[in-house]
Amino acid sequence: MNLNAEEEEVEREIHIPADIDWQMLDKSKFFFLGAGLFSGVSATLYPVILLKTRQQVVQSHASCIKTALMIVRHEGFRALYRGFGTSLTGTIPARALYMGALEMTKSNVGTAIVRLGYPEPTTATVANAVAGLCAAIAAQLVWTPVDVVSQRLMVQGGDSGSNALACKYLNGVDAFRKILITDGVRGLYRGFGISILTYAPSNAVWWASYSVAQRLVWNAIGPYYTKKDSVNIKPDGKTVVAVQGVSAALAGGVSALITMPLDTIKTRLQVLDGEENGRRGCPTVGHTLRNLIKEGGWAACYRGLVPRWASMSMSATTMITTYEFLKRLSAKNQDSIG
Repeated sequence: MNLNAEEEEVEREIHIPADIDWQMLDKSKFFFLGAGLFSGVSATLYPVILLKTRQQVVQSHASCIKTALMIVRHEGFRALYRGFGTSLTGTIPARALYMGALEMTKSNVGTAIVRLGYPEPTTATVANAVAGLCAAIAAQLVWTPVDVVSQRLMVQGGDSGSNALACKYLNGVDAFRKILITDGVRGLYRGFGISILTYAPSNAVWWASYSVAQRLVWNAIGPYYTKKDSVNIKPDGKTVVAVQGVSAALAGGVSALITMPLDTIKTRLQVLDGEENGRRGCPTVGHTLRNLIKEGGWAACYRGLVPRWASMSMSATTMITTYEFLKRLSAKNQDSIG
């Protein structure tokens, strides 16, 4: 009788697949496959990013859907992909830097924290946060100039009111050349500081939130699995992907909301010409913020929130499921994954 009671009290455990760290990856396969996979993700999400950028720059209060319809009607469907070639060119090296810095930092920081005796949940959260921070800083070295050029092309041709660009560009190369001639290297890195302030904390918050969200989701669905007869339960692949996707979307939404004002200011700084509103020279953060508030109050800082929230949530969900899939494809020993 006592044996039966003990058997009933056995704690059922869900065996979540172990994370694949930097040492377990085939680096050439990791970067080569990553370039292809994330190029596809970028192509899918680019129109949403363009809509977000247009809404942040223009002074009108048109909705996301109305903005999209106006672009297609007046500029054609191809306008939704204006600047995509430039963006894609920069995405590949930027992603390579991001993924390399992310995995190396996560592995090294995680190992160091484990040696200090901290529990696994704390180790995972801190390692993810630090890795996200370092990866964002590394990627911005490449991404900021690409962002400046591609965003200039994104808003070109649109009705942006008094914020219309004085300079018109034929393509990404022409934009790069003209910005370099007009503003020098500093022009290509306009908004670099605020990009770091936007993306570095955003990435740290996102990766930490993702780690916590995964545990919360697994705990939430735990009772469903513990109803099964097996003591040691291994979730199927579809369940693992679903949990990763939901966790990523939650983390992306929170990160978008927190960093939205900084992203709006950053976009304005990178897109608007130096003589915007009669002001000569590079616009400052304070000047840009004052203009935003003058246009529409503090709510103007959240212009484009819906497409950015959607973009970050979709991007996060797609990115993390693609990223985890990439890591499994790139693992040196496929038989050890489980």
